[in-house]
Amino acid sequence: MTDAHDPRLQIGTRVVVRYRIQDADHSLTDAIGEVLDVGPDAVVIATRRGDVRIPTADVALVKQVPPAPPRRAPRR
Repeated sequence: MTDAHDPRLQIGTRVVVRYRIQDADHSLTDAIGEVLDVGPDAVVIATRRGDVRIPTADVALVKQVPPAPPRRAPRR
């Protein structure tokens, strides 16, 4: 579990958040992206697939990560 005051959860920071999946027994998954919002009950991460709202009670780990590498040009 993490705290909304965790310094790694600053808006605009790129992070990976490991969190518990609600429907599975003891299963975890990751969300990697930019922190959009931090509240007392949840954190919102902007991922490549869209925004992910994660209840703070389900967060197991937070780690800052470097900026994403630039996308490669398509092969011809």
